[in-house]
Amino acid sequence: MDKDIDIWKQRNEILHKKVNRQMDEIKDLNEKSETIFDLARKYPNKTYVELEAYRDADRQEEAQQIPLSESQQKQEELEPIEGEEQDNPELFKTEIDYHRYWKDMYEKEHKLRQEAEGELTILKGIETNRVKEAQEALANALEVNESHQKFNGKLQERLTELEQENIELHANNKKLTLKIEERIDNMRKAGM
Repeated sequence: MDKDIDIWKQRNEILHKKVNRQMDEIKDLNEKSETIFDLARKYPNKTYVELEAYRDADRQEEAQQIPLSESQQKQEELEPIEGEEQDNPELFKTEIDYHRYWKDMYEKEHKLRQEAEGELTILKGIETNRVKEAQEALANALEVNESHQKFNGKLQERLTELEQENIELHANNKKLTLKIEERIDNMRKAGM
């Protein structure tokens, strides 16, 4: 019977550690929700340092507003019991009570772990969607950029053509002006 109790204790401790790790991963994913790139698009006139300060302040504020999930609220119930009860089966009425206690603790921990895994899966899915959306936005921006470059290339060609035409017209105007002045001079000399 003691062997079973030790096994339940070990399983409970293992699950407790897993839940804590998964909760930390969930918190990390929540913290990474808004990137500097996102902020730079929102506030194009801000410097990198200003954007970082804004992001950090925004994360702090957001963290204060997020209520604890049900599994986080139940986490306190799963903390190991401090004191004599934890390792002293004599404090329970029977050894079966002690065994049931650790089995119940294991089941609660197992249920919370499953909830945490579910939350983590959802958050990973959301993060994956955000990455896909960012990639699509980047692809669209690159496509628009390429289109603009082609258009600017055509405009540059046309501008060069017009500048060349302007140079030719200016040269023709000079020639015409010289011819007109020459004719006026010839007419004056002829007495007209």
